[in-house]
Amino acid sequence: MLPIDAAAHSSRWRRRHPVDKAVLGLGLTALAVSLPPWPGAALVLVAALAVLLGPAGVPPRKLWRAYRVPLGFCVTGALSLLIQIAGPGGFITLADGGPARAGGLLLRTSAASLGVLLFAFTTPMSDLLPRLVKAGVPAPVVDVALVTYRMSFLLLDSMTRIRQAQAARLGHTTRAAAWRSLAGLGATAFVRAFDRASRLQAGLAGRGYDGTLRVLVPEARVSRPFVTVSAALLVALVALTLVLERLLP
Repeated sequence: MLPIDAAAHSSRWRRRHPVDKAVLGLGLTALAVSLPPWPGAALVLVAALAVLLGPAGVPPRKLWRAYRVPLGFCVTGALSLLIQIAGPGGFITLADGGPARAGGLLLRTSAASLGVLLFAFTTPMSDLLPRLVKAGVPAPVVDVALVTYRMSFLLLDSMTRIRQAQAARLGHTTRAAAWRSLAGLGATAFVRAFDRASRLQAGLAGRGYDGTLRVLVPEARVSRPFVTVSAALLVALVALTLVLERLLP
């Protein structure tokens, strides 16, 4: 299980309905994209961070380990707007309006990433996917997503074991040995994936699979107070952005 999935299963909001958390987390993401970068996206970033570390109870270390990957993509994208290569002023110079556009992009993307992480850190996929059928997603699509979700962990576990076995046999001591081990890892993982898939198909057929996977979903109801507070927070962020946009330079 990935660390973010483990954190979602032990989250304070684990028993809340996914709709509650979608209104808050995905609502913050939508505001980060639609509001002006300054001060709108900056306010969304602060609000998302406060909710993650406060009411949601996400440990700062786990949040940073999950956030640094999308943040790296955000910084890389902003750098491409900041500089220009082979321009009239030299080989590498600041682009016209580059700092403003880079800063705006960095604010938007980093704030939107925190909104998505808020939803991911509080909602296990095993709670979300079965409920997508009631939202209108075709059941076969949800079944494929559930099986893929489960198979991905089994495949990652198999690859970890194979790498440990290769390391124990000095399979990574030289560059040539590392390439051989990498090729062996890919071939073995491919064969094991097919083997697990065939065994899964045989197991489902033995249990009378009729085209629909039936899984137990924890009972939860949409909380009107939670949704109301979340909507009030989103509206307050929009109003505060409009006010500060006129006051700030």
